[in-house]
Amino acid sequence: MTETDTTPDSAPGQKARFQLGTGPGRVLVWFYGVFTVAAASRSIVQMILDFGRAPLAYVLSAVAALVYGFITYSLVRGGEKARRTALVCCAAELAGVLLVGTWTLVEPSAFADATVWSYLGRDYLFIPVILPVTGMIWLRRAKNV
Repeated sequence: MTETDTTPDSAPGQKARFQLGTGPGRVLVWFYGVFTVAAASRSIVQMILDFGRAPLAYVLSAVAALVYGFITYSLVRGGEKARRTALVCCAAELAGVLLVGTWTLVEPSAFADATVWSYLGRDYLFIPVILPVTGMIWLRRAKNV
């Protein structure tokens, strides 16, 4: 199947659904899937074991997991509506990474513990700041297909 093939359940004459999770999009699905599991696992363990220590950091990691999960779902689902939704989520993710990352650089004592987005994702090889930019580029490209 090519990227613009119709899905088996689409009617003749209906516009083809672009599969966002194909080609380079497959790599994005993989990274977002891994980051969903990583951020969710991290936040769940931290909230269970020591929520009172750094509630803001742990809740922000949980929010990151939700955003990652939603983007993963949208990429797998495909279609124009999912593409637009994923694009908005990637922009929100980038804003969160930049806000939290800058906050932790300027005022490191503001967080008692690190979040997924702390220091622009330093603990995750800066992938949290690279991933939404890459995602937005892919999703913008997908609009033209």
